[in-house]
Amino acid sequence: MARVVVDVMLKPEILDPQGKAVHGALPRLGVSGVVDVRQGKRFELEVDELSDERLAQIHDIAEKLLSNPVIEDYRVHVEEQA
Repeated sequence: MARVVVDVMLKPEILDPQGKAVHGALPRLGVSGVVDVRQGKRFELEVDELSDERLAQIHDIAEKLLSNPVIEDYRVHVEEQA
């Protein structure tokens, strides 16, 4: 079994109100030095077997279901098993 992770983030040119809200709250928590915060989503898919065909299928799922390609970018990577 393998775990494939899809990270979805808003494109850099898209405003991120949730990220801005977190960034604005950091000084109230005593945190300084954080220049920016962007909010995203992480999806973990457990697959029975890992192959080039399976990864292509997951890229297709990421583009059509897990992300909105108009405003979001995604990255697919295989997570190492401990």
